[in-house]
Amino acid sequence: MPRACLCVEYDGTGYHGWQYQHHSRSVQQVLQTALAKVLNHTVEVVCAGRTDTGVHASGQIVHFDSPSDRTERGLVLGTNANLPMDVSVRWARLVVPEFHARFDAVERRYRYLILESRARSALYAARAWCQSDTLDTAAMQHAADMLIGEHDFSTFRAAGCQAKHAVRSVRQLRVVRCDHWIVVDIAANAFLQHMVRNIVGYLWHVGSGRSDADRTPELLAARDRTKAPVAAPACGLYLTEVRYPEHFDLPQLHAEEEQLLPLSPLIPLIA
Repeated sequence: MPRACLCVEYDGTGYHGWQYQHHSRSVQQVLQTALAKVLNHTVEVVCAGRTDTGVHASGQIVHFDSPSDRTERGLVLGTNANLPMDVSVRWARLVVPEFHARFDAVERRYRYLILESRARSALYAARAWCQSDTLDTAAMQHAADMLIGEHDFSTFRAAGCQAKHAVRSVRQLRVVRCDHWIVVDIAANAFLQHMVRNIVGYLWHVGSGRSDADRTPELLAARDRTKAPVAAPACGLYLTEVRYPEHFDLPQLHAEEEQLLPLSPLIPLIA
């Protein structure tokens, strides 16, 4: 059966995460409902990474099977016409039947936004972690550097994480200041449940002087979630990109476009 792949963007504020829920609205639910109207049959989509309640995405990848004859352009236009305004398909590709959005992914990238503001933000309350501390980004980057590489990230996984093991390979972890914004970019082969938010929570403690960056190796070695600070809130987290082997020939972000993701608060500030 023919298989198609979509890149999906969404504001996760009004959703109970990605995964279909019988009791709550989810991103998967509204996407499948829209696709069913375009394809004239029910469909189940498989995603690259299940995001939690309140988490956003500008580069979620999904695949589904359908016998319906639809062009890539038709899939984008038709699906978007049936989606709510806070979910959008960015592109569609017809792929080989062997392609799998989750298991074929070789790298996932997340971005976390922190806004330094003494006053409560009405515009960005659900799009960034807004707090009043002035953060030391150099100290945060020092701690971040020690998290790069292959480690057991048990200290930074959710207590209920169902992964078989906690070893992950973090390939990039950058902390960048842009005026009153702090941007944390992280790329890894895969992530544990709440891993990014737990890491950002720790980096915030380092940047605010509540934790010492030099304790990072000790925290990793402890392999104990209770040794690290609480997680950063979901509102500042974005799944920005999922990468696949080149032979699948999926669209790649241009370097200048990647600099602006997520396409939200940073654009007016860095333009």
